[in-house]
Amino acid sequence: QVQLVESGGGLVQAGDSLRLSCAASGRTFSGYAMGWFRQAPGKGREFVGAVRWSDGSTYYTNSVKGRFTISRDNAKNMVYLQMDSLKPEDTAVYYCAANPAGNTWFLSPAMWPYWGQGTHVTVSS
Repeated sequence: QVQLVESGGGLVQAGDSLRLSCAASGRTFSGYAMGWFRQAPGKGREFVGAVRWSDGSTYYTNSVKGRFTISRDNAKNMVYLQMDSLKPEDTAVYYCAANPAGNTWFLSPAMWPYWGQGTHVTVSS
């Protein structure tokens, strides 16, 4: 079992930056792929991006490419989501997720077994 706790959300203005953190505990998340999802009010949970275990390679949804960056610190059991040039449409609850299939990217939330509780990000115009 992996426990995930997100932090770093808040209220920012359009164009600002924010860094979200995800702390993993429980069994080691060695070998796990780590992902970020978000859910805007009234909408479904959306894939934002993910980082593979083996080589740290990343994959992003088109709407955040060039603005968001995912990184991981395996020694600290931490994953980060750096969000730059934020837009009002980025407003959502952001969730960290973990998948023991460390070298694949799953876009569907149903394929990720472990989730954090989420952290709110609000971007004002």
